Amino acid sequence: MITTSNLSKKYSGNEVLNIASLDIPKGQSFGLVGNNGAGKTTYFSLLLDLIKPSAGFIKSNGIQVNESEDWKPFTSAFIDESFLIGYLTAEEYFYFIGELRNQNKADVDTLVAQFKDFFHGEILGQKKYLRDLSKGNQKKAGIVAALIGNPEVIILDEPFANLDPTTQIRLKTIIKDLAEKQGITVLISSHDLMHVTDVCERIVVLEKGEIVKDLITSEATLKELEVHFTGTGV
Repeated sequence: MITTSNLSKKYSGNEVLNIASLDIPKGQSFGLVGNNGAGKTTYFSLLLDLIKPSAGFIKSNGIQVNESEDWKPFTSAFIDESFLIGYLTAEEYFYFIGELRNQNKADVDTLVAQFKDFFHGEILGQKKYLRDLSKGNQKKAGIVAALIGNPEVIILDEPFANLDPTTQIRLKTIIKDLAEKQGITVLISSHDLMHVTDVCERIVVLEKGEIVKDLITSEATLKELEVHFTGTGV
């Protein structure tokens, strides 16, 4: 589904990402972890053609993302609040995304209704602009907006940050359902090792822009990641 080949990104001669090869098959729940500056957001930005590679390429379903926009109809993402339109209410924003993805209001209402528990009565019907919502509620709206229009690939950068424990648990169920039941390719970056091992069947560790581990998730994975990042496993 997603193929990365000889990918490099440099800023002022400083290489921040260098991935020789990375293949992510269709329907996989894929986690990307690493310390700040490891290259996680850079990789997602390249995958979404928000920045251009210095060398190499990423292909999504056979389409080179920096040379064609044909990948956009089946790809969705929420990276940060810049993906929102602050002067819209959540409902207005959902309908706007629906129009972009050829979904009518009834389609959008049907999908959004599935996430009332996730919203916890704090987003819909509040007559609040997105810019006036808390960071956590902005993130909830952005994540659900990324599910509109039946995407085949969903990219979420730090989806668990700023969410309360109840919402984090609900989000984990949503992500598992996307990959396991709906066959959607889900890519997640996270600093939370426990959450990412809970929801991702495969985890790649980036360090200074390079892949240092590529793990199929098992009962031992969390311990292995803790040892990697702390040297103690504690």
